[in-house]
Amino acid sequence: MADAPHLESNPEEIIARLEALLFVAPGAVPTLQIAAALDLPLRVVEKCLETLESRLNLANPPRGLRLQRHQARVQLTTAPEMSSYVEKFLGLEATSRLSRAALETLAIIAYQQPVTRPEIDAIRGVSSDGVLKSLLSKGLVQEIGRAERPGRPILYSSTSDFLQHFGLNSLEELPPLSTEPAAQIATEDYSADL
Repeated sequence: MADAPHLESNPEEIIARLEALLFVAPGAVPTLQIAAALDLPLRVVEKCLETLESRLNLANPPRGLRLQRHQARVQLTTAPEMSSYVEKFLGLEATSRLSRAALETLAIIAYQQPVTRPEIDAIRGVSSDGVLKSLLSKGLVQEIGRAERPGRPILYSSTSDFLQHFGLNSLEELPPLSTEPAAQIATEDYSADL
């Protein structure tokens, strides 16, 4: 593009172009692809994406959109607090609930990714074959390759659909892992209700 040097000095115009590209994108787009489309350095695009993300997250009154980041990809999504209105407008049924086994498996994958099925099974103490198939079919996890060890087990990671399902903009928004044993947490939670 001939106007790339001019564009670098005009972040508002870059942000407007970013919004337009993300609006028409069919899903999450690599930031490198956006930089190439705008003929701008990646650092400039990243800085403008941060500004756009901040504006969407901190707007007062709140905005209905969010910028979601996952594995060097970005996309515009609806704000989690708007989900009931979007579901009603589109005539969608309420989001299906996940089983306890699915939630356990998702948590392991989200915090340990990339992770193999044997590693998931070792943490859960039971086979995760059926749960993984279900999560794969729902698009909440994905196969991302194979581990470089005997048997070359499949590596799993979360997807951008996982982030949307839980109303997260990035994996950094996951709550910190507790260092307390689960039994102690359960006891504390139970005794607090007595």
